[in-house]
Amino acid sequence: MPAAIQDRPTAQAARTPLVVRLLVLATFVVILNETLMINAIPRLMESMHVTEQAAQWVSTAFMLTMAAVIPISGWFLQRVTTRQGYAIAMCVFLAGTAISAAAPHFSVLLVGRIVQAAGTAVMMPLLMTTLMTVVPEQDRGRVMGNVTLAISVAPALGPAVSGLILQLGSWRLLFVTVLPIAGAVTYFGLRQLNNIGEPQTGSIDWLSAALATLGFGGLVYGLSLFGEGDAKLGPTVGIVVAGAATIAIFVLRQLKLQRTDSPLMDLRTLTHRTFALSLALMCIAFLAMMGSMILLPLYLQNLRGLTPLQTGLLLMPGGLAMGLLGPTVGKLYDRLGSRPLVLPGSIGLVLSLAGFTQVAADMPYWQVLGLHTLLMLSLAATFTPIFTLGMGALPPNMYAHGSSILGTLQQVAAALGTALVVTVMSARSGQLVADGAATAAAQLSGMKLAFVVATVLAAGTIVAAALLPNRTSETSDAVAH
Repeated sequence: MPAAIQDRPTAQAARTPLVVRLLVLATFVVILNETLMINAIPRLMESMHVTEQAAQWVSTAFMLTMAAVIPISGWFLQRVTTRQGYAIAMCVFLAGTAISAAAPHFSVLLVGRIVQAAGTAVMMPLLMTTLMTVVPEQDRGRVMGNVTLAISVAPALGPAVSGLILQLGSWRLLFVTVLPIAGAVTYFGLRQLNNIGEPQTGSIDWLSAALATLGFGGLVYGLSLFGEGDAKLGPTVGIVVAGAATIAIFVLRQLKLQRTDSPLMDLRTLTHRTFALSLALMCIAFLAMMGSMILLPLYLQNLRGLTPLQTGLLLMPGGLAMGLLGPTVGKLYDRLGSRPLVLPGSIGLVLSLAGFTQVAADMPYWQVLGLHTLLMLSLAATFTPIFTLGMGALPPNMYAHGSSILGTLQQVAAALGTALVVTVMSARSGQLVADGAATAAAQLSGMKLAFVVATVLAAGTIVAAALLPNRTSETSDAVAH
């Protein structure tokens, strides 16, 4: 079948395979929920009578579950059909959404968010693996441009969408709105979806599964605790170290299992230089995006006095621009390769973050809008080529493992980005307040320093971009010789 497709590139280029379009739509709906609750924290505190630290768990628990479940998804997706994987993921997500909408207590809401995240964790690897299987190399950039909409724009639009919905009433409306949409996507997806490839038989190494859950989950949990005060710093560092140590044991276990071709997460994917470089670039870029998503709402609401709705509307154009540019970037990648896109995108990323280091109490809103839009457009120019190039550098039997590693490290990068900017901001502002500075001025100074750190880290994307090959075929040639 792939040979037949390559014989008709022009005809194939006219449309994206139905299975991929259905999976993109489903993935967009489920990933949107990762950041949907960010603006609902104050409403949740009032309704459920919980502290701000407790309320933050509706987002932390979601991210934590994603980090724990995604490592197992590579094994899972190799052993079920496309329809089975889709049905299980979406039904689990629907169950979690229903539990969250009807939750009588905060603990039940947390359970609902964990169930939601478990379904979401399977969707992105399922989408990436299917895309790499059914789309020929010459069309992958165009199709991956549509995927960018789901995996990058959805979390960027989450706070804006929630800000609009919260104007109408309770935080429960967020789940009530998502439920019928996700239900319709599930129903029509199952009616139209065909199986791609054949499932493989094999048993799971439960020790690896436990190590992955404890290691990646513990690392993300520990990182999410940073910024909660010096009193918790010792235990927080301990959790992060324990998580990292568990991941190290997990890695050793996978290296041993690779000798019998039975790893839970095949780390031989990282021996492919292009995939490893793409992964590093993606992590840094995602870290920068999530860091800015935390800092900008804090700046606009706490220091500028905007409502969640006004904040969402101000940041929405950047998210929409990112989504609209995704397909165009994909087509340009198919025609020009990665370098003409990723290098300017990396430079734009650094420039936008550098612009935010000059943030002030009276910075014009058009400047905030312009810098945020530049940030989102730069990420759009970066994400699509590196996802396509990185996954394309792997052999087909490693697609599931590659997408699993990519999804897991994306969650770790998100947690690290959040922890980093919050810790830097809190430490700086706390020091200035102790020295007698006004609270608002101290917070602003902390935000500036956090953006400086993010800018320095983002500079690493320029180096990685310069080292990437222009096309996957160059990677194949390098490996062959």
